[in-house]
Amino acid sequence: MHISEASNSSGSVSEFILLGFPCRREIQILLCVMFSLIYLLTLLGNAAIICAVWSSRKLHTPMYILLANFSFLEICYVSSDVPKMLANIISQTKSISYAGCLLPFYFFFSMCAAEGYFLSAMSFDRFLAICRPLHYPTIMTYQLCARLVVFCWAGGFLSILMPAVLMSRVPFCGPNVIDHFFCDLGPLLALSCAPVPKTTLTCATVSSLIIFITFLYILGSYTLVLRAVLRVPAGSGRNKAFSTCASHFLVVSLFYGSVMVMYVSPGSRSHPGTQKFVTLFYCMATPFFNPLIYSLRNKDMKDALKKVLCASEISKNTEK
Repeated sequence: MHISEASNSSGSVSEFILLGFPCRREIQILLCVMFSLIYLLTLLGNAAIICAVWSSRKLHTPMYILLANFSFLEICYVSSDVPKMLANIISQTKSISYAGCLLPFYFFFSMCAAEGYFLSAMSFDRFLAICRPLHYPTIMTYQLCARLVVFCWAGGFLSILMPAVLMSRVPFCGPNVIDHFFCDLGPLLALSCAPVPKTTLTCATVSSLIIFITFLYILGSYTLVLRAVLRVPAGSGRNKAFSTCASHFLVVSLFYGSVMVMYVSPGSRSHPGTQKFVTLFYCMATPFFNPLIYSLRNKDMKDALKKVLCASEISKNTEK
């Protein structure tokens, strides 16, 4: 076990060792290839949604503007930890600097909070569109949509600012080995060389408030939406509304189902294997599945994606 002797403002540890996935070298290479493929497909899928919304005038509506921002968030979200994880898998030293640990920690959890806010904003948009259709154009204006986008981005980074500051003051004296593939909250708190009840309580409170307030708001919104949809006579309008909301709620279920397991009690010391699996699910699987869920169940999005692909093929043929 490697213990650093260099000092910093928080203690004597100047770097951490990320164990990642301790297994045979052949399996590590296989994991690296598999995770790299998922990462690239995630980037392509979310970038395709952004391009589709950008290129199609039909999709220049609040719902798709929010979706495009959500896709851009997913790209930032998955890029905040996966590249380091991939480098760590094939690395022999598996070390990460103190700053290199805390900065990605802040950005990752800020975007995690922003994802909850964006999902809430998208549920608010669907609630207005289905439950208040006559008032929708006057309420959900482009100005309000822009404010929601700014609030979601700024709110995510501001919400995690206090926990991040408190984490930067946690004393790390050694050991410095983290049995995880990135600097997660629970494993970091477990390495503290002194009790930090204030930090643990603050992190637990902030994470619980963000998770439960946004989740309960989303759940309430879609409950009202479902009631409104069931009152609509059977037909294409009802099917389209139900399909759109089902896509949104499926994404919500994937994200919150895994996040609630991990961060409602950040000081809990569950099995490291379980921690890694759940973290891997919401930091890689949910961003990977989201473009598939939104595009495959949305006719307008599928049409826009087809136009983008056709335009790309025409451009290639012209160059030839």
